[in-house]
Amino acid sequence: MAKKTLTVTQTGSPIRREKSQRATLVGLGLNKMGRTRELEDTPSVRGMIRKVRHMVRVEEA
Repeated sequence: MAKKTLTVTQTGSPIRREKSQRATLVGLGLNKMGRTRELEDTPSVRGMIRKVRHMVRVEEA
């Protein structure tokens, strides 16, 4: 059975954001605007996305 994935695209700049939010973007594999990553849909990834939801766009794949 295939695991669910999420496509996460960074839409906002990390400039003038908290250090922890910048670190979360790096943890998701995003650190430049427009970058897209396909990540496994797990509770930990969902939590990271929730923390930076104002800077990313998420689509279920």
